[in-house]
Amino acid sequence: MLALLLFVGWLLLLVVSWPVALLALVLAPLVWLLSLPLRLLGLVVGAVFALLRAVLFLPARLLGGRG
Repeated sequence: MLALLLFVGWLLLLVVSWPVALLALVLAPLVWLLSLPLRLLGLVVGAVFALLRAVLFLPARLLGGRG
């Protein structure tokens, strides 16, 4: 559904201003490639926080705390 809405929006942009639509079509993959390192960084930060939480709650889990 989201892909269809994006496509219809791009078609409307193509009708209104075709140079901007073509520029968006060319720049979209470049923006996606530039955002990949930031997504990986977010994944790593989330994993580090999950590890810290697991380490901090380990004594409580070993002593039978509810979790």
